[in-house]
Amino acid sequence: MKQTIKNAFISTVPVLAGYVFLGIAFGLLMNSKGFGLPWVLCMSVFIFAGSMQFVAVDLISGGAVSLLTVALTTVMVNARHIFYGISMLDRYKKAGARKPYLIFTLTDETYSLVCNGYKGDQKHEYDYYFFVSLFDHCWWILGSVIGSALGELLPFNIVGIDFALTALFVTVFCDQWIHSDTHFYAITGVLASVLCLFIFGADNFLIPAMILIFVVLSVYKLVQKKKGANVADSEAGDV
Repeated sequence: MKQTIKNAFISTVPVLAGYVFLGIAFGLLMNSKGFGLPWVLCMSVFIFAGSMQFVAVDLISGGAVSLLTVALTTVMVNARHIFYGISMLDRYKKAGARKPYLIFTLTDETYSLVCNGYKGDQKHEYDYYFFVSLFDHCWWILGSVIGSALGELLPFNIVGIDFALTALFVTVFCDQWIHSDTHFYAITGVLASVLCLFIFGADNFLIPAMILIFVVLSVYKLVQKKKGANVADSEAGDV
């Protein structure tokens, strides 16, 4: 178990670097809108939605906002998680009591770490997923608390500070590219995103890109499964 926890910690180090600084940006932004540490802590513990938390700052500071508006905004911002979740159904199927927390903490960065599976002792596979999710959650909370505290103590110009999110995505993408056995998924994501960006524009490309990625990867999986079945039939015939 100790080795599994160590492996999970090492895997989350790139996320640590990004989440702490991004969390600081969130804490500073909340402070600039007049929301103190209790608000920051509760949002980071119970929402833990990264980009949606930044959007939520404007929603809660903008006065009376209907629950329907909040719900629709959340769906639009986090629609990509539907596709993440679908792809993890089989992997998390036997997670037992850990499953609710694994579902709750499935952020972009956590997904990028667990989607390749666990290369260590398979009896600790779900422990690895759990601790990766837990460490990532803790890094986000830590950064948010630090940002809130800094906002109380020091004056900050927060313009451009949310670029930490972009930097984090680039870091995670590069790490996954280096350690993945195949680059098909990464290339598919990049090409689909660029294509939809040109077609739909910067404000509307995300959901079409996610749908396109889902379709391409689903077809790819079916083709791979069919090839595997054909190989198995061929080997059985040779026997």
